[in-house]
Amino acid sequence: MNFDKLYKPGLVLLALLMFVVVGLSQRQLNGVRSELKLTRLDPLENAPPALAFVTVALGGFRGLIANVLWMRASDLQQDEKFFEMVQLADWITKLQPHFVTVWVHQAWNMAYNISVKFPESKDRWLWVSRGIELLRDEGMRYNPEEPLLYRELAWFYQHKMGANLDQSHVYYKQMLQREMARVIGPTRDGWRELLKPQTDDARDRAKILHDKLKLDLERMKKVDETFGPLEWRLPESHAIYWASFGLEKCIGNRARTNDIITLRRVIYQSMQLAFQRGRLVENKLDKYFEFGPNLEIIPKANFAYEQMMREDATNRDHISNGHRNFVIQVITALYTHNREADAKKWLEYLAAKYPDFLRQQYPHAVKNGLNLDEFVLPRVAEMLDGGRDKTKSLLEGFLQRSFYSLAIDEDDESVALERMARKTWDRYQVKIANADAGRVDLPPYLEIKRTVLDRILDEKSGGSPLLKAQLRTKLGMPAPTNTPPETVKIPLAPRTTNAPPAATNPPPTAPKK
Repeated sequence: MNFDKLYKPGLVLLALLMFVVVGLSQRQLNGVRSELKLTRLDPLENAPPALAFVTVALGGFRGLIANVLWMRASDLQQDEKFFEMVQLADWITKLQPHFVTVWVHQAWNMAYNISVKFPESKDRWLWVSRGIELLRDEGMRYNPEEPLLYRELAWFYQHKMGANLDQSHVYYKQMLQREMARVIGPTRDGWRELLKPQTDDARDRAKILHDKLKLDLERMKKVDETFGPLEWRLPESHAIYWASFGLEKCIGNRARTNDIITLRRVIYQSMQLAFQRGRLVENKLDKYFEFGPNLEIIPKANFAYEQMMREDATNRDHISNGHRNFVIQVITALYTHNREADAKKWLEYLAAKYPDFLRQQYPHAVKNGLNLDEFVLPRVAEMLDGGRDKTKSLLEGFLQRSFYSLAIDEDDESVALERMARKTWDRYQVKIANADAGRVDLPPYLEIKRTVLDRILDEKSGGSPLLKAQLRTKLGMPAPTNTPPETVKIPLAPRTTNAPPAATNPPPTAPKK
């Protein structure tokens, strides 16, 4: 009898004890779920009441709701009714916040597929911006350790803005330049003022940089010191920033180890682009800007390649191929920009790093020691078939060497180099005759020449004052004064008496030594 009386109370006490144990275990499990980012039932924001109610009431049916929205988005896109797509993309990604491919697809669809349906550049820019914001402002908040998101965001800057495949790419670059200039100012390193802002204006701009553009100043400083100095008003710098940020955040994500290489590629590819066109050349009179090669970034770009090869043994051979081609471009660029001593050092570096390749591909360059001319001149012939950025870099190099030769009374050499520059420009114009206007165009030849001359004569550019004075004399220019530059007429051709006229549409022949 006594056992029967204690049986039911004992069961009640046991049940209570189990409830306590379950409660404690559940709290621990919730903490583990949060640490492992397994909680997927985030509240849906900015949705109409009906959708919000169905989502909360039927949380287990989120997948079905998402399917309906996917079908709705597909139908709208087929009918080219795009303006509801932004809201649908927001709802779809919020319903599936931890599916990385959902974020990538929605952002890519807006930035690449929908944007090109609009003829006006300003309309395209809105869709490209929305794709960037979706990844940067939302996707990374839900998935901070997913390398694919960082890679796609960096790719939008490197490819969609930085490349010239979209006919509106110049407009994208202008909008990014204006947006960044409003925050960091008109100079490359204006962002440093915001590290320790001293005025209300500087504090406001630092807040915009952090809150709107999602750029952390301390991380910008770290990236710039590691890979720079970078021009933060150009897209390649932002690609490097987000790829390096992704490496920092995702390096511990063992499930995504194979995706880490994509971030490394973005860094060294963007560093190479920054070397080729990473200098912002502003024309303040005509209110536009152009790009030029950034030769000062060469050591850091080389460092990026070497760092990636050290950190990724599996893909070291693949990276080394890109590195070797980069060094070859460096030697040619330095040579054509009248920096032969530096070019010789990099040729020696190439010979030490890739001796077999140099002997096989450039036997004449190593036949009797390292011969810089025998290495570079065949490369110049190859570069005449290069794209816009390589051609512009080559043009500026020829013209800079031409002005230098003129200043030291090597008039014949000066005329020859200037003629090669003109032939290169003429040949490129023939090559792009059938291309879309504005997509791969070079500036007018005389405008490129004026830009190079202005850079040489700039008092802040360094160089020998005597050479500058001699060049002014040879060109028949007055001595520098406080006269505004727009009132000074600058001759744009060396004054030679026997110089033959520049050839038009020359055949693609390699220059001979």
